[in-house]
Amino acid sequence: MPGQRRGTAIAMSDKERDAFLHSSPVCRVATVGPGGHPHNGALWFVWDGTALWLNSLVRSQRWTDVSRDGRVSVVVDEGGFDFLRLRGVELLGTARTVGEAPRTGEPVDELRAPERLFAEKYGDFRHDGRHGWLRLRPEKIVSWDFGKLRVNG
Repeated sequence: MPGQRRGTAIAMSDKERDAFLHSSPVCRVATVGPGGHPHNGALWFVWDGTALWLNSLVRSQRWTDVSRDGRVSVVVDEGGFDFLRLRGVELLGTARTVGEAPRTGEPVDELRAPERLFAEKYGDFRHDGRHGWLRLRPEKIVSWDFGKLRVNG
């Protein structure tokens, strides 16, 4: 995976990035919509250390877009009015469907870990027959933590 070229002074370490992704509740997923126009929406997710797992409604614009063109950009961030509190991660790559869609609970070895992580993060996890799993193994990850400017600057 290519490294972060710009902003290395504010980049999170792998350990910081993993902790941030494990604790953050919501990401924003940008897909390639009809005619090449972007579509962006908030979503719950889990990070397993190598892949981002997105639990998406299968009857959504996001699912339709990914089925047609799997390229996505996912941003997880936090901050506010204080510039030095801004931090986040962008993950870029191609999302793929894993398991049946919609997910009804058929045993799928590859989904055991993300479904366990999802239940731990958000509470009880049930197959509702409306959601499915998208897996993003990022080809590029960029992170920022402007609080590091306080230390490094």
